[in-house]
Amino acid sequence: MTWKKISEKGEISAGKGKAFKIDGKQIAIFNQDGYHALDDLCVHQDGSIAGGKLDGDIIECPLHFWHYNIKTGQLNDYLKDVKLETYSVESRDDGIYVDI
Repeated sequence: MTWKKISEKGEISAGKGKAFKIDGKQIAIFNQDGYHALDDLCVHQDGSIAGGKLDGDIIECPLHFWHYNIKTGQLNDYLKDVKLETYSVESRDDGIYVDI
């Protein structure tokens, strides 16, 4: 895997998420007690989760209200053993990096 700069510091407000496209992947970065990265597309109907309602470590998909843990990618309802891929994130002096 390779570390890639995905955003500038301050681009993702505290308690919010933002979608980014990098190396053909759509990734959501959340700024909630540190930075967390996971696939941005809900497994239900491929809707972006980045703009959903964040409550602690849980993001709610804005389309059909499925809930994912931003740290583990685990879906919290409907289907067992479903999870989004997560990625390591680092906040560096020159920006936010994701290990893709």
